[in-house]
Amino acid sequence: MHGTDADRLLRRRPVLGVVIRRLKLAPSSFARPKADVLLRLRMIRPTTILEAPRLAKRLGANVVIASETFQTTGSFKFRAAYNLASRVREKLLITASSGNFGQALACACSMLKKSSIVVMPTTSAKVKVDAVREYGGQVEMVDVGVTSRADRVREIADRHPEAYIASAYDDPLVIEGNASLGQELAALDYPFDEVVVPIGGGGLSAGIIEGIGKAGKRIAVVGAEPLLANDAARSLRAGRIICNEVEPQTIADGARVISLGRHNWSILKENLTGIVEIPEENIIEGVRLLFDLANLKVEPTGALSIGALLTEPDRFRGHFVCCVVSGGNVDPVVYAKILAG
Repeated sequence: MHGTDADRLLRRRPVLGVVIRRLKLAPSSFARPKADVLLRLRMIRPTTILEAPRLAKRLGANVVIASETFQTTGSFKFRAAYNLASRVREKLLITASSGNFGQALACACSMLKKSSIVVMPTTSAKVKVDAVREYGGQVEMVDVGVTSRADRVREIADRHPEAYIASAYDDPLVIEGNASLGQELAALDYPFDEVVVPIGGGGLSAGIIEGIGKAGKRIAVVGAEPLLANDAARSLRAGRIICNEVEPQTIADGARVISLGRHNWSILKENLTGIVEIPEENIIEGVRLLFDLANLKVEPTGALSIGALLTEPDRFRGHFVCCVVSGGNVDPVVYAKILAG
């Protein structure tokens, strides 16, 4: 540990009551990588690890936060978007997104000299719509009460047969990109009992399971899902994919999906330990607690993991828990209202 960039990332320092520690990678993680793999690794920022003692005391568990709020474009979605955009041959990519995958894909495409079209619901946060455009993406708005995201994507794809249709969560390349976070968590020197992960379409949770497995670790992965958008929990209970009839309007906009992705389901049905269904008030309280006790600005979807511990405290009491905070792209007006109570 003398002088390299990786060494400097390992240094611990207290910041306003929070201890930040960067990822420690095993030497074998970088053994003779291919050039394209090495490039993708360089583009992804290591997750930020936060030890927040006050938050841990409030939640009754030994909590460590893995924050993706400082990832490129402000959420974990860049891991998946860059991996996908760099691996496909097509020069035009079309996707549907509430915002985080859209801006991640737009940014990745701009870096790779490609183009993107992002279908976004009219209910999307303005900050996310603006970000997609600023990163170079073309935005197509859709009223999901009239036309589904998928139908609008198909309409656009019919006009662009040369394009790649990029799912924000249901694509093996998305899962592969998100697996990098699971590998990072497995490389940390913590005895985690559980990793708690926000779940919408299931791309992040499936990726983390795959990444932890590839690293040879055995850590329970628990999903954290809004009660208003609990199709994943219902699917796990039923043993098959259950779809929402309409796009659920939870405050956690990253979880507003019709159903789990089929690629993700094949991983989650066998490997997900369980799912905590979180009422809206606990999602909001999670946002507040992360601000008050961990000095961290997060979006409601990103606070689902904290909401899980608030919802089922006995399940996690006294455990060593990694809470994945998936992103921080929150509308300023919404965020101010949440903090004001």
